[in-house]
Amino acid sequence: MGLPGLRPLLLVLSGCWAAVRAQTAATPAVTADNFTEAAPATSGPSASPAPPGTSRAPEPSSGARPAPVTDDKPALSFIDPEVPDESNFDELVKTSTGFTLNTESDAALTPKLDAPGAAKYEHGASVQTADAFLRLPSPLTSSVCADGNPAAFLVNQAVKCTRRVNLEQCEDTEALSMTYYSSPRILRVPNSRTKVPITIQSIVIQSLNKTLTRLADPEVLPPSLITAGHATVCTNVVLEVKYRLTYTDAGEITKADLRLLLGTVSSAVLPLQQKFEIHFVQHSTKPIPLSGNPGYVVGLPLAAGFQPQKGSGIIQTTNRYGQLTILRSTTEQDCLALEGVRAPVLFGHDMQSGCKLRLTRALPCRLLAPIVKSLLVGQGFPDYVAPFGNTRAQDVLDWVPVHFVTQSSNMKDSCQLPVALVIEVKWTKYGSLLNPQAKIVNVTARLLSSSFPEVHSGSERTTLLSTAVTFVDVSAPAEAGFRARPTINARLPFNFFFPFV
Repeated sequence: MGLPGLRPLLLVLSGCWAAVRAQTAATPAVTADNFTEAAPATSGPSASPAPPGTSRAPEPSSGARPAPVTDDKPALSFIDPEVPDESNFDELVKTSTGFTLNTESDAALTPKLDAPGAAKYEHGASVQTADAFLRLPSPLTSSVCADGNPAAFLVNQAVKCTRRVNLEQCEDTEALSMTYYSSPRILRVPNSRTKVPITIQSIVIQSLNKTLTRLADPEVLPPSLITAGHATVCTNVVLEVKYRLTYTDAGEITKADLRLLLGTVSSAVLPLQQKFEIHFVQHSTKPIPLSGNPGYVVGLPLAAGFQPQKGSGIIQTTNRYGQLTILRSTTEQDCLALEGVRAPVLFGHDMQSGCKLRLTRALPCRLLAPIVKSLLVGQGFPDYVAPFGNTRAQDVLDWVPVHFVTQSSNMKDSCQLPVALVIEVKWTKYGSLLNPQAKIVNVTARLLSSSFPEVHSGSERTTLLSTAVTFVDVSAPAEAGFRARPTINARLPFNFFFPFV
């Protein structure tokens, strides 16, 4: 190609290159992954795009290179954080976007508000009132009453404490006035606007000679200082406080009852002793009477029952005074007239009873033997006895089986007639030495039979039938925690005393 044809070609190429440079400088960059790409030219001649699969020729280097672009200008340089102080702390808190829990979840630590109606009392939580919480004075580090002790939900308590009182100021002492215990309004649930008032159920007045009088119409009686001659007494002083709170399954308190014992106090009975109790009762349920909680209480009946089949629970009668019984002595002393008349077995009470049975020729011994046995044992003699006063019927493995033993003497041409039932209950002191609980560990019932001839001389014969219950304490004597003085078993290094030894 000659010079005339080469010159026009160079002019075209230089014009194309100038257009490409102008388009590159004027076209805005498109960001992708924080980098820019040159936008395709829209004006001027351009080369056709390369087919797929072919490499693009390197562009001529002219000093213009792609550069990172970001919209966050503060991120382009490090900014020193502002140190919080007293002047700017509140402003920094308002501008803060929150705190992140961790880098993996990027979850914000925002407080979770309880949904409406989700609040409820939980076991051990303080019972809240309109002003603070329900106070139940109790001794803490000493026997002195501490009024700041809160009542805990579902925690039954019964405490005694002493209070130092200035008799001249009894009218101004809040802890001696019944309004101090009856005026608080309990919140139905924590942080609720619904309040449950405390209803005074009964007020009992105790005089100086310990005489008790129950008021027919409970009313607020403030303490009153009375001076008669040289004697000064204060009346209507609170001696005992008993709360009874009714709750539901949803953890709500629906009712609050109060029973008070007010008394007359003189300087001779100071410091004053007060008693405080609180009990929680579930709504629409009747409390099941127990013989102890957990250990048996002296004078309460033994809990007993029988197991109809293996694998089932213990079956008990609804009358707890009829679960384990013996004969009841009467003035008639006629055994056949006493059928069905029984006396409950009370824990800690050794008992003995009996009656007389008249044997005649009209009542053969063999026909009379099962009748006498039913008379001594009673209907439905139990197979198990509860170890504690509050043992549940479904805890079969905890119940103590009753060992029933029959003792008889074999004689030729004689009839075995039961004459006595002896029940032996062995119990032990279980738990702490400061508060031991009575636990039954063994029960043995012995049915003693005596031999009677089939045909006896005379027209009538009288036999004495008897039942007895004995309680035996098998508690082991308390022993010290350390039987021997502890020894120190320590080894020293062989050169511990070097260079002296």
